[in-house]
Amino acid sequence: MTAPIVVAGASMAGLRAAEQLRAAGWDGPITLVGDEPHMPYNRPPLSKEVLAGKATFDSLAFRPRASVADVRWRLGATIVRAALDRQVVELDDGETLPYRGLVVATGMRPRRLRCPGPVAGRHTVRTLADARGLREVLTRPGARVVVVGAGFIGCEVAATAVALGAAEVTVVDPLPLPMVGPLGELLAGALLARHRDRGVRFALGAGVTAFRGEDRVTGVALADGRVLAADVVVESVGSVANTEWLEGNGLDLSDGVLTDEHLRAGGRPDVIAVGDVARFPNARYDGVPRRVEHWSIPTDTAKHAAKVLTAHLTGADHALAPFAPLPTFWSDQHDFRLHSFGAPALGKDDVRVLDGGLDGDVLVGYHRDGRLVGVVALGGQRAAAAAARYRAELLQQPAPTA
Repeated sequence: MTAPIVVAGASMAGLRAAEQLRAAGWDGPITLVGDEPHMPYNRPPLSKEVLAGKATFDSLAFRPRASVADVRWRLGATIVRAALDRQVVELDDGETLPYRGLVVATGMRPRRLRCPGPVAGRHTVRTLADARGLREVLTRPGARVVVVGAGFIGCEVAATAVALGAAEVTVVDPLPLPMVGPLGELLAGALLARHRDRGVRFALGAGVTAFRGEDRVTGVALADGRVLAADVVVESVGSVANTEWLEGNGLDLSDGVLTDEHLRAGGRPDVIAVGDVARFPNARYDGVPRRVEHWSIPTDTAKHAAKVLTAHLTGADHALAPFAPLPTFWSDQHDFRLHSFGAPALGKDDVRVLDGGLDGDVLVGYHRDGRLVGVVALGGQRAAAAAARYRAELLQQPAPTA
């Protein structure tokens, strides 16, 4: 029997990889392995619609294409190690799976704070189970909520908690502004003002040193001496790549899985990485490998990498240009949306308002060496429409010369 392509990870990236392998012409066996018991589902609504009680799991589950109806699913199973030279992976139940090709799609897990104090009452938002558990405590009358981390998830959870009627919602971050990393100071300042206008409190410029309480959290101690009362704590302090199972194979796993410009890991033509675990150079900007945790990346990486792997396994020439996606993200918070095209984080030193004003619908452009590299819209439909007009310009730009 022909060994399958093993897809390690059965979330969106894994599903898209399987579908794109079929689209690229691979008609051999495929096995998907995932540690959750669920079929792949859409994660962004977890911190918004699911947490708010406006969406169910049935509405989040992706509908796989007919082309992957014959794929073997190993759900509720975890790959614990891999021997790439022997082309095998081992599951936590002891089963060994040989493979012809390996797709690394194991994604990320939430980073947890290493602070003294109780664990009960501390939550993350990554899985359906996480969102269900958090919603149960957020809907209790009089809940005092402390969100640690003012990034995408932190700001979304804070907005949802306010909408659910929490008595107090406070966002803590050692940085001076929310989402300042991806947005820069100009737009992050406008975002801070909008959250405050809608009832979110902020404790910025100080990190968490300890959690107070006996059996469960009742307070959060900050580095500047403040102690915030808390019934619920949400930790949104970044992610850790799920790559431990790949250790000992000579791969660069310092921040996800380092790949070449065709998403091949460690120079191995039979191993590709997709989704937010992949650290790849984007020919649209420069040769610096970066991970990108945006919703569009699983599909973009799967399309390219599947063609590369299928060509290798079938002996064809993939003849593809280096991978050069246009990253896209959006974030719904309160009654407004952030919507971005490109890589604004690369142009935070040259930020210009392109349309509108910071007190209303606004579109901001990010420039690197005078070249537009990203746009972010903040507001409603007018801002989103303005961003969409710049998408074509960003797509048509030639790659920078060395």
